[in-house]
Amino acid sequence: MAYFDAASAAPLHPVARQALLASLDDGWADPARLYREGRKARMLLDAAREAAAEAVGCRADEVVFTPSGTRAVHSGIAGALAGRRRVGRHLIVSAVEHSSVLHSAEAWEADGGTVTRVAVNRAGAVVPSGYAEALRADTALACLQSANHEVGTEQPVAEVAEVCRAAGVPLLVDAAQSLGWGPVGGDWSLLTASAHKWGGPSGVGLLVVRKGVRFAAQGPVDERESGRAPGFENIPAVVAAVASLRAVRAEAAREAVRLRELTERIRARVPQLVPDVEVVGDAGRRLPGIVTFSCLYVDGEALLHELDRAGFSVSSGSSCTSSTLTPSHVLKAMGVLSEGNVRLSLPPGTAEEDVERFLQVLPGAVAGVREKLGAPAPATAVRTGELVVDSLGKRCPIPVIELAKVFGEVPVGGLVRVLSDDEAARLDIPAWCQMRGQEYVGEEPAERGTAYLVRRVG
Repeated sequence: MAYFDAASAAPLHPVARQALLASLDDGWADPARLYREGRKARMLLDAAREAAAEAVGCRADEVVFTPSGTRAVHSGIAGALAGRRRVGRHLIVSAVEHSSVLHSAEAWEADGGTVTRVAVNRAGAVVPSGYAEALRADTALACLQSANHEVGTEQPVAEVAEVCRAAGVPLLVDAAQSLGWGPVGGDWSLLTASAHKWGGPSGVGLLVVRKGVRFAAQGPVDERESGRAPGFENIPAVVAAVASLRAVRAEAAREAVRLRELTERIRARVPQLVPDVEVVGDAGRRLPGIVTFSCLYVDGEALLHELDRAGFSVSSGSSCTSSTLTPSHVLKAMGVLSEGNVRLSLPPGTAEEDVERFLQVLPGAVAGVREKLGAPAPATAVRTGELVVDSLGKRCPIPVIELAKVFGEVPVGGLVRVLSDDEAARLDIPAWCQMRGQEYVGEEPAERGTAYLVRRVG
């Protein structure tokens, strides 16, 4: 089985396993105690904190270990907002942040705060001027991921940090996807990360708060982890997490070159092997191991099942694979095709043979799913006037399939009106138009659902 979902959770690094087992004997006691067992535990915890600080590029007393990366995000945002409550209650995030950041933003709004969500371009990147325009006199905090978890696009953190610093606003960086590849540049103020993203054990997060940043921990406070992460530290897991971070960093330069070559191969060959595919994310400024593409006329869940049966573990941002039947917020913010979406995130050590086998399997898997769904063949009939496609009650990717089936029946300049109550259609029909070089006229309210208007231009 080829595991291609490291962006969700990387396989446990051998060094992490060794460190975890070794520290179970000496890291079980309370590190706050003065007796021998407590001193041993404290030495392990202190050494791990020093090593983590070195990897991040900060002071050891700025590092806090949390029970997860999500907890680090929630605590970091809440503490920074509370620390600057006298400044105001305005928060800035990008539209493609991880759900842990967006959930914090939603909670902040529910509590009476205001949130500005900075848009991204079609590659999934913000522009620093977007943050500059969003800054206000009452802005308490800005957040920006170092790299996107779904499409791999790296964000201009250093430039945004400079904009925020000039305005006196702290910037929190979610570095979960990138920290294993190297430290985050720029004059950021807070940073979060999660060990299971780089091959450490799950249940360990990092929260870094720079000296001088106003921060007020929320909830009951105890004496552990500077009062910012209450509860008994899981020292063996912390030791394993930091050991694996150092190990992957030592391998990062070499592995980055190798994985970039493999993902470049995938980005180039998938559109050659499979028709009607959109490769998404920045082609150059991206993480080494992530490549994402979307396939027209494909049910994402069906495709993932086909690939699983063929021996490949991949993930998707397609609405067809989600219980909410809504497309990924990342793909939606980018304005790219969401149906039939596949994300490959290659872990270090991925074999070239596995990538080649994936490229051999993919065309047949996509063709099989399209055949089952009745994807369109080239149309020859022509009909004058406007066509109405009733796709009400039908889910991704059926509305786009039905649009494509009849589109050849209208003359140049003719209009197709697609009726749909599926949220994904709002993203996928304009994306289809862009891929086909047709005009997306817009949307109109309908008696049921929404009418999406497409004009044939050639």
